[in-house]
Amino acid sequence: MIEETGIIRAVLEGDTGSFRLLVQRYQKPIIRMIANLINDRYICEDVAQEVFLAAYKKLPSFDPARGSFSTWLFTIAKNKSINAMKKRRIPSVSNPPESPDMSEPVDFLVRDELFIELDKALKSLNPGHRRALVLAEFENLSYEQIAQIEGVRIGTIKSRINRAKNRLRSALDGIDGDIQ
Repeated sequence: MIEETGIIRAVLEGDTGSFRLLVQRYQKPIIRMIANLINDRYICEDVAQEVFLAAYKKLPSFDPARGSFSTWLFTIAKNKSINAMKKRRIPSVSNPPESPDMSEPVDFLVRDELFIELDKALKSLNPGHRRALVLAEFENLSYEQIAQIEGVRIGTIKSRINRAKNRLRSALDGIDGDIQ
């Protein structure tokens, strides 16, 4: 795997084709993060394109001493997602995960009900809490990276994630079944 700094250096030196290596590396995680914030596949793809275009244009301003490229890129994705939701009045929500085929129809119904309730609970979260939870749980980013993306202290991120989990837990208390 080619080192990111080498790819960035090549792009800045005029090898614009090398930028596609960064797009290939980060396309899925960026789209997944945006999809967990915006519930519209087509708008999600548009926002992802805007993210990579902005990253390409702003690449000369990237400073590896201030943080990693992935953190910088996720920050752009977060900001573009927020702007898209404001501009288009998109309700932010998380799509429930695909349900696997269950051998028993009752199991499928219970699991489906759980995902519907989880989706409702995610919709009800404060946007800052939801973003922190999505970045931590779905994108597996560290608290330090999330704090840098959100522009807040690590303690704030810990608090947001804890509050989001507690709110989800209390919202799902009355539902039978569990997510595995």
